[in-house]
Amino acid sequence: MIVAYNDGTRYLPMAKQHIDLIGRLMKWMNPFAIQNYRRRIGPSKVLLILTTRGRKTGKPHLTPLQFEEIDGSFYIASARGKASDWYRNILVDPEVKVDVNQKHFRCRAETITDTMRIADFLEYRLERHPVMIRMMLWMEGLPLCIKREDIEALAEKKALVAIHLKEPLN
Repeated sequence: MIVAYNDGTRYLPMAKQHIDLIGRLMKWMNPFAIQNYRRRIGPSKVLLILTTRGRKTGKPHLTPLQFEEIDGSFYIASARGKASDWYRNILVDPEVKVDVNQKHFRCRAETITDTMRIADFLEYRLERHPVMIRMMLWMEGLPLCIKREDIEALAEKKALVAIHLKEPLN
C-alpha cells in the first residue's frame, strides 16, 4: 500500500508484520549484543545496557539500547512505545542500573510521554546521526524527506525515558 501526503509525497511504509519480525529478531539478538558490548565490540558510543527489575518476576532484565547523553542524563526512546518490556518494567520500578562505556551506575528513570519533547528528541537524534536515524524512521513508515509534522505524528506513538545518574557502582 502506497501512502501519499497532502503535498503529493509518496512512500511505501514497511508492513506491520515486518516491523513485528524486526522486534522479535532484536529481542533474540539482545544476549549477543550484550556479550559483544562487554567485549568492547560494537557501537559503544551510542549503546548502553539498561538493567530493569522484571515487573512480574522481580528478576533483573538487561536490554541494550541506543541513547543520547544530554546534560548529564541518558535519554532513550522506546521504539515500541509504551509496549516495550523495559519501559513497562520502569513504570513499576524506576530504579535501574546502566552500563555505559565500561562504567556502571545506579540511576532513576523518568518516563516522558509529552509528544513535543519526544519529537524534539527524535529531531535531535536525526541531526546527530542522520543516516542511521533516517533509515530507522523510514522503517517506521516516514518518508526519507522528513518534515517536523511527520516526526510529531510518530512521536505520539513513542515513549521517552530520561535516565538520571544517582551513583557510580564498582
